[in-house]
Parts: sequence; structure tokens; C-alpha cells
Amino acid sequence: MTLNRIHKLAATAAALAALFSASTANAASASLEGWALMPANTFADGPTTGQFASGAGGNPLPLVNKQSVQGFSAVLAGPTAGSYYFMPDNGFGTQGNSADALLRMYAVTPNFKTALGGTGTVSAANYNTGAAMSGFTSGSYINLSDPNNLLSLKIQADYKRYYNNAANPLVDPSIRNDRLLTGADFDVESVRKDKNGNLWFGDEFGPYLVKTNAQGEVLRREIGMLGVASPQNPAVINGTISATLGSSRGFEGMAINPNGDRLYTLLEGSVTGDPAKTLRINAFDVNTEAYTGEQWRYQLDANGTNIGDMTAINDHQFLVIERNGATATGGGTPFKKIFSVDLNKVDASGNLVKTEVVDLMNIADPHDLNGDGSKTFTFPFVTIESVLILDSHTLLVANDNNYPGTGGRDLGSDNTEFLKIHLDQALNVAAVPEPSTYALMLGGMGLVGFIARRRQQR
Repeated sequence: MTLNRIHKLAATAAALAALFSASTANAASASLEGWALMPANTFADGPTTGQFASGAGGNPLPLVNKQSVQGFSAVLAGPTAGSYYFMPDNGFGTQGNSADALLRMYAVTPNFKTALGGTGTVSAANYNTGAAMSGFTSGSYINLSDPNNLLSLKIQADYKRYYNNAANPLVDPSIRNDRLLTGADFDVESVRKDKNGNLWFGDEFGPYLVKTNAQGEVLRREIGMLGVASPQNPAVINGTISATLGSSRGFEGMAINPNGDRLYTLLEGSVTGDPAKTLRINAFDVNTEAYTGEQWRYQLDANGTNIGDMTAINDHQFLVIERNGATATGGGTPFKKIFSVDLNKVDASGNLVKTEVVDLMNIADPHDLNGDGSKTFTFPFVTIESVLILDSHTLLVANDNNYPGTGGRDLGSDNTEFLKIHLDQALNVAAVPEPSTYALMLGGMGLVGFIARRRQQR
């Protein structure tokens, strides 16, 4: 092999790498690689919940001496390969019905059904080790709490009776004694881990950012956003300011850069005065614990009404789940898609340019992994709120079942489904090769050169 041929091969390899990492305007082909299901009636230990909510789908409330694991609104990598940290939202959907629903993160291990096998079941895992557990009991989750009374807000733990109403039941002693946070305190919809191992939760009621340590203990006062307030914001309630955002339209999505020092918050609703169906993305500096002033606009699709999650591909590209509220049984046409955006690319209107990555209502399922008799998989749930990049070709996606909500696939309470989706077109998960990759590349080039020299010597 001549050196000229080696140079040509290297150039070809570089061109192929650029081709596979580049963004295009076309949606990537997607297929279902793995599927698992967690039944709607999956419960964890804890105080009685659902005392202020209504049952549905044949599942009455309250749940005595237990908590619903619920569907999930955010996901992080777990303690071991194949395990994940999943976060439910505030419980039963509103501030007024979730005072006894604990804010938690659970360790979960799906056993994906694939073309090669797998059970398609989901089990609890130890939160610290990832070891299998027989159920969602103590050790499989963390509770969010404010043990040092750092929040400026009144929380349920501050009251004798739920909602500080003499007609309501007593606040559970575990909530009061440990100052546990509940769905009446915050509606957490997103979570990220920073470079220091601390957790940042995105709330919809304020909207607020809530910082905790790895155990879920609040580390500082909640952080609001200047000029943005929902009707549930205490300052709006007491008349100090006016609401500029719809109810529960706060930080549904939040990403963090690969370095773990910059958050990107994505609102679910348009701020008063902003163009219709545009959502703000704001950059937040983890080091200074303040917004940087950088802002972008995400434009909802004509068929889209809400976003579900946002996660970073690299330091300037992100995935966003977008949806409407239609389901398989509720009428209308379900719109559930994942788009990519690049902070460096905006259109003539100043909105981020979107590229479709996955149509969640049209995924190839050649092995019929969910057993519905179709080679095309659809995901018609109301809310799809968790996406995690497993590698450049694979996404993990899960729905929020809004327990005991119904209508996703039938009239019973929705299950929580976990998807492993294969993308034919790779995501550019690293802007530049890591040092180890450079070493491998250089080593490989050195090996090619060595072989060439050996051949020339023969």
C-alpha cells in the first residue's frame, strides 16, 4: 500500500465521519430495538396518597399506606449499565390534588424485549448500586426534602393539616418530620445532574429551579426567572406581580451541557408578549447560579401543543420531544415527535431551526416487540416526557402515564412503556473526538504506516 493510497483512505474515513455526524433536514429512519412495560398499578412504600384526587380506569383512590410510582417525566443514567434514574412529576396533575404525593426519583431496570429475547418487564433497582430489588421499597428511591428549611416557600411539611385547611386530614408524620417535598409544593418536570454531582430540578409552578444534593436534600433557596411567573407563583397569588405564563407551563424541559456547568431551561408555554407558539430557552450558569442572559426561541409545530423533554446531544445541539394531547382513544390525531435543534442555527423569524429525528407514531417494529400484531409501532400516550441518549444511534424514551389516567391505548389506566429506539442516522453526540479517540486514531494511523513500511521493505 502506497502512502498516497493511505492518505486517500484517511481522507475517505474523515469524509464518512463528517457525513454521519452532520445534521440534515430529513428525519432519520427509526426502528424499535427494545420494549418493556411497567403496569399502571405499580406502587411503592410511603404514606397514603390520592386523598385529594379522583380514581379512573377501574383504579380507585386513595392508595392507603402506599405511593403510586406513576409514569415518568425525566430520566438520567443509573448507577450501573442498564439501570436508570426516573423521576415522576408532582403526582396527580395539579397543585390542589397532590399534597400527599411525594417527590421522588426511582432506580429502575427495564429488561427489554428484543429480537434476541428479553422479558419486556421492569423492576426496581437499588438506588446506589443498581442491584435488583423485589419492589419499590426503601433503598430504591430518594425523596426530595428541605431538612434545613432553605426554601422561602411554605411547604406541606410546615402545616398540621394538608393545604393548611382544618377540614383536611393531618399531614403525614413522615412528611412533617423529614420535611419531605410533595406535589403541592413543586411540580418537578425535569432534572439534571451537574459536574459536582448535585441535582437541579425544573419546576412548573414558579417556575423555579430547585438545587439539591445527590440525596435530594435542598441546598439553597429556589431560583425564579425574572419576568416569568405562573398563576401558582406565590407572588402572583398575593398580588405582588402578574402572571406572564399559563398554569403549569414552566420548565417541562431542561438540558445540561456535556461539561455539566450550564443548564438550558425550556418553558412549556409562551410568555406573555412573545410570538404565538414560541417557547423560551434560557441558559443558566451552574457556577454562578444565575441566568446568563442568553435566550433562544423554540417554535412549536403547527400540530404541536406542548413539549415533553429536552436533552443535550452536545454543547450546542439538543433533542426536544414535542406532542399534542390526542391519544388512541380520545379522538383527534396524535402528534408525538422528537426534533433536534442547534443553538447556532435560527431561521428568518429568529426561531431555532428544527430537524425531525423520530416520529413516535411511525416507528418500524419488524419483530412486533410489543405484541400488538403490527410491524409499525405507535406511541399514542397523552404525555411522553423522558428521552435519554444511550449512544449515537440509540434513544431511550418513556411516557408519563398520569396515573390513574386513561386513554393512551385503551380505557384502562395507562401503563408506562419504555422504548429503545435505533436511529439509522447517527447523532453527533460529541462535537470533537475525546482525547482517547484521538489516541486511537493516531495509533491506527501509525499501525497503517507500519504495515505500509513493512510492505515497502519486502
